[in-house]
Amino acid sequence: MTMRYDIRLIVDYEYSHPVDSGRHLLRLSPLSIPHRQSVEYSTLAITPRPGEQHGRSDFFGNDVVEIAYRNAISQMRFEMEARVACLPSPAPSGAAARLADLARELSATGDLGPLSPCHLIDPSPRARPDPAIAAFARSVIGPDADVADAVVSLGEALHRTMIYDPEATNVDTPASASFALGRGVCQDFTHIMIVALRAVGIPAGYVSGFLRTDPPPGRPRLEGADAMHAWVRAWCGREAGYMEYDPTNATRAGEDHVVIAAGRDYADVAPVRGVMRSVGEHLTRQSVDMRPIADIR
Repeated sequence: MTMRYDIRLIVDYEYSHPVDSGRHLLRLSPLSIPHRQSVEYSTLAITPRPGEQHGRSDFFGNDVVEIAYRNAISQMRFEMEARVACLPSPAPSGAAARLADLARELSATGDLGPLSPCHLIDPSPRARPDPAIAAFARSVIGPDADVADAVVSLGEALHRTMIYDPEATNVDTPASASFALGRGVCQDFTHIMIVALRAVGIPAGYVSGFLRTDPPPGRPRLEGADAMHAWVRAWCGREAGYMEYDPTNATRAGEDHVVIAAGRDYADVAPVRGVMRSVGEHLTRQSVDMRPIADIR
């Protein structure tokens, strides 16, 4: 079943004192991905209007809008609206590799393009190795495991271990600290799972996006639906390719998940990233509304 959604995202920044010389990279709009999702339209309104604005793609193929302000501002608003069709999750093109064979398949991969798993196996800025997370992964995943089964088993174990708590962490909390607390939000769950998968030799990266706000009748509401969401992309071998898994909700990512960007970790896909000259404090608010408009069979 193909699902179509109307999505609205609002991100507000308010500053206690005017700031200037601001330059930002925005990754706020959903991607069109063959066999995964199709963007029927997408708009991004920026207030106040920036002095410079340019669109481009980054290394991983994500849509990026670069903006700069020449004059002092006291607030910013980014408002994105889109209509997206999410296609049914395709069946794997082949069997998942055995974990014992995955290193050999990875070393035989000659592709270093944006979709190469070679980018997702080494430590990255927000997904550093951690002995406790590695030990947890090895306690769940045996050396002879099927990689796809290993991803699901680890995600389910992490979901049982961690408590979803929006007050426990912030955007800068390391995966190791969140795991030690046993609490966090989707960003924390995702970073912990990435570190854990890499620890046992499974290439894994970060996906940012949206999660359906209102579930279908009879299904529970998913955690993280009121804000931008995050989940894991893991490489299951040459034949099976990638699978996406949402550890916050212990489910494979499917028609309820809309992709904005993918990379090694949050540092590659941060929705708003930039620099500016400022003093004092700032307040950030974010709201998401993702509503189905029709089912297409």
